[in-house]
Amino acid sequence: MGKFKFSIWLKILTSSDRIRVDKIGGWERLDIISKWLIALTIVPRVRKEEWDRLDFVSKWLVATRSVVLIMTFLSSAIGGLLAYKMGKFQFLPWLLCTLGLMLAHATNNLLNDLIDHLQGVDRDNYFRVQYGPQPLENGLMSFKTHFLYIFFTGLLAFIIGVYLVYLRFPIALYLFLAGSFFLLFYTFPLKYIGMGELAVLIVWGPLMVGGSYYISSGEWSWKVVIASLPYALGVTSVLLGKHIDKYEFDKARGIRTLPVILGERNARILTIIVMLSQYLLVLYLVAVRFFSPILLLVFLVFPSFLYVFRMFKERKPKEMPEGYREDVWPLWFVAGAFWHNRRFGIAYLIALIIDVIFAKAGF
Repeated sequence: MGKFKFSIWLKILTSSDRIRVDKIGGWERLDIISKWLIALTIVPRVRKEEWDRLDFVSKWLVATRSVVLIMTFLSSAIGGLLAYKMGKFQFLPWLLCTLGLMLAHATNNLLNDLIDHLQGVDRDNYFRVQYGPQPLENGLMSFKTHFLYIFFTGLLAFIIGVYLVYLRFPIALYLFLAGSFFLLFYTFPLKYIGMGELAVLIVWGPLMVGGSYYISSGEWSWKVVIASLPYALGVTSVLLGKHIDKYEFDKARGIRTLPVILGERNARILTIIVMLSQYLLVLYLVAVRFFSPILLLVFLVFPSFLYVFRMFKERKPKEMPEGYREDVWPLWFVAGAFWHNRRFGIAYLIALIIDVIFAKAGF
């Protein structure tokens, strides 16, 4: 990492104390609520002996990689806040939309693991099984159980989606069909032909933020679609970081993600540009007066981008650096991008809340 100080990055990455659950017996020391919080905070390592003793909710949270569902919640929250600012917010439709989106995201994660397992992608110590449990590949659950997880999670998302289509026909139907397309075909073939990153940009921006705004307000807004891009670009940077981390694995298996097509170095440069564009878009939205200058508060987390920028300037270390968290490795670029996106997303949301408060107060 050259002059980049690992101690600085490690301090950031371990800024909150977390219960270690990477050893046999780690889960047994936790109460149910703590187990849920762990699954919502990190991608925990779970051995078969521990898995068999977990409650159903904990198993579902781990299997669906619920730690990343916060990205979906933030997208929906942004859409809802914008609807509230316009004086057209309806809580129940927004709540159902948010729940449906999170269930659809969880279904996609389960489906992703199923397809990769059937295609043999996760065999032979593949990257996916190194950083967290792949329920099928690690033998934590049977094919039948995994399929039932997909079926019932997807069914709940589908039922909510059908109701929202009925409530907001016909535009909600177009959003529902587009979302279903990306849910079903992201893992294959979109991810295999370098379209996965673009799909994520579309889903977490226009579809989720624009869609949640539409569902909760009853009107479509292209300005809201533009306002969705700063956060959607952050989610896209997380996927780019993940695919850069997996570069050698994907290249060897013929999975042509965008980093595989562009090359590792070019993909790192692209990710830096994507993250920087989040801030530039905020400046644009303030300049055209869609947002008030209050949104410039997101620049308080700009130092976070500078730290991650230093990470992406250089190649990933071949071996886990001394002092690096074992329960994070081999995540590197994706860990940095996820950390930055979470900070940017929360700052963006808080700035929006303040902006709404001032707008409602007549300022």
